[in-house]
Amino acid sequence: MKILLATMGLDIGGAETHIVELAGELRRRGHQVTVASNGGVYVPEIEAMGIRHVKIPMHRRSPVLMAKSLILLRRLIREIRPDVVHAHARIPAFLCGLLKKSLDFPFVTTAHWVFETQGLLRVLTDWGQRTIAVSDDIKTYLQDNYKIPDENITVTINGIDTEKFSPRASGSEVRREFKIPEDALVVSHVSRLDESRADAAAALIRIAPALHDRYPDVRILIAGGGDMYEELLHRSEEVNIRLGCRCVILAGPRTDINSICAAGDIFVGVSRAALEAMAVERPVVVAGNEGFLGLFDQDKLETGMQGNFCCRGCPALTDEGLLDDVITALSLPADECERLSEYGRQVVLDHYSVSRMADDALRVYESVRHRRRVVLSGYYGFGNAGDEAILDVLTRSIREIDDGAEITVLSKRPDVTQSVLGCGAVNRFSPFRVIRAVKRCDVLISGGGSLLQDNTSTRSLLYYTGLIRLAQRAGKRTFIYANGIGPVNRERNRVRVRRAVEAADAVTVRDPDSLRELRDMGVTREDIVVTADPVFTAEIPETDATEEILAAHGVEGDFVTVSVRPFRGEPDYFTKFAAVLDGIKRRYGVEVVLVSMQPKRDEPVSWQVSDAMEEKCVVLTGDFQPEELMGVIGRSRMILSMRLHALIFAARGAVPALGFVYDPKVKSYLELLHQPAAGRDGEIDVEATVEAVGVILSRREEIEERLRRTRDELTAQAFANTDILRDILTACRE
Repeated sequence: MKILLATMGLDIGGAETHIVELAGELRRRGHQVTVASNGGVYVPEIEAMGIRHVKIPMHRRSPVLMAKSLILLRRLIREIRPDVVHAHARIPAFLCGLLKKSLDFPFVTTAHWVFETQGLLRVLTDWGQRTIAVSDDIKTYLQDNYKIPDENITVTINGIDTEKFSPRASGSEVRREFKIPEDALVVSHVSRLDESRADAAAALIRIAPALHDRYPDVRILIAGGGDMYEELLHRSEEVNIRLGCRCVILAGPRTDINSICAAGDIFVGVSRAALEAMAVERPVVVAGNEGFLGLFDQDKLETGMQGNFCCRGCPALTDEGLLDDVITALSLPADECERLSEYGRQVVLDHYSVSRMADDALRVYESVRHRRRVVLSGYYGFGNAGDEAILDVLTRSIREIDDGAEITVLSKRPDVTQSVLGCGAVNRFSPFRVIRAVKRCDVLISGGGSLLQDNTSTRSLLYYTGLIRLAQRAGKRTFIYANGIGPVNRERNRVRVRRAVEAADAVTVRDPDSLRELRDMGVTREDIVVTADPVFTAEIPETDATEEILAAHGVEGDFVTVSVRPFRGEPDYFTKFAAVLDGIKRRYGVEVVLVSMQPKRDEPVSWQVSDAMEEKCVVLTGDFQPEELMGVIGRSRMILSMRLHALIFAARGAVPALGFVYDPKVKSYLELLHQPAAGRDGEIDVEATVEAVGVILSRREEIEERLRRTRDELTAQAFANTDILRDILTACRE
């Protein structure tokens, strides 16, 4: 592969060393690696490995430098045409993210640290198609602060070159360079000496006099450069003047870190530098800006690994604690020092090899290089529980087939869709973004739900057929997925549906009536498959969550659920509904609970019905997830519903139903489920409906048993949608 690694700079630092080691290992494996950065002390080292370095000033949040970097980075990407771009810091990731929109390359990032998330800093953050985190706690940070889904994050390690960092490394040249006597005790430290990293270095300088009192020949050797270097140098000179000797030595930026580690009798530091010292077989006191772990031994392995040896979550670093552990480390008996040193190296060999780090990166590279792009079009983001349940099933199915697929949902509320499902989303009413998403995708999936109909409006049908035809003309695969077809009344609209269906790569419909509707339109293809609504394959919700919702609304004992919706038919239908519910509560002694499948539309009607009732009822309020509503409906004795998916939610739990037919799709599914209807087009016979409820309640066990058999048959048919989806996604790679 041609791999571009983009970072801020290549001076001393854990992230920088990580990049150098990764680049070297990738080069050794035969990949063509280019590194873009502002440069630094490691440039000669990577160039000596045969790795090209291109200087791009991505090291500061200066608008001028960022604009210049954007131009240079665009030029470089167009020149080398990388198979993968891998960014390692916030500014490079932001710039690469901008360029990806026009150059469309596979894009990966690595999170080496936690960033500030306030204000514009969040806008400057782009985590790419896949993110690599160098520890579990950074993964948690990414999930909590940026809502990155679990499957998009790979946890890796700070891989250490255990040949370079080994007990064979010698510190004698470093000792000679800084005129350190052979018998002097040396505390070594390596860090980027920036304000956010230099606490341990500053603390070592502060405790130098106390250490000198205990060990007059002690030397503190600090390697690294950064914005605190001059200040720390000034402090160290003051200490040395006071002590009358060169106790504290600032070596500046170095690339011979193995020799710096080897020159010390013990090491103080965090993260990668601490692991490098462990690989050289030196006792390590783990201490830094994030906290203080102390002298590393077996008891501290789990804590160290959880935070990538950065001390996140550990007690704060104090001069007293550092002094105590440095003295303890310097005073170790020879056999105990040898045991700790060998243990530290074994930890690195077992858990932190550079080979594993490269393996992790390559797996992520492959996942984005061959990532299938899927666009989902449907009635998504409107808060309709039925359609959101379909979307949930569809995204789960795609991930089960290909966990690396890049999913983009066309949604009315893309932020909510992205947060709930952890996938990409664009505003369905943003024409340029929608067109771009469709043109970039491998397959457009339209559905499920009742998308191809003009009962609500021709505009809706034009939207869905237009997207299908756009994808088809762009040479993309199209899958009309578990659609409920019709009614389509206008002849021009029937022609539009016929053309879209005939040209699709695969078509499934959720009931026999939909197939008949297509045949009536003149669709002749023979491979249309009658399946069932995808919601029949949805996961069964947890009982505890259901009980919490019911308890919060004061629902105890037996109850029936009711789902109503706005209806343009009989003007006083909600008063008749109220009379039905009063009759049910009085005659059968059960609680009545109204649920809203689409709260924005249904909840006002539920309150109208409630206000018109003489008896008390419960209106469930809140934005519930589909599985939560499914749990409530599944807990009830039966449901009275005008909403199709409320009937399907009930069937999923084998709950008897009484449907109110406002649309042919409701009639069709009541027939499939062998459940009765109570009136059409808003015509409600109050007494007959109350009697019908009584019959259902008295025969509930018998009806449930029949429903289970029907549900199992429909569930098996619904899984055919997944089988065809697998075929479509597989074909995208052929």
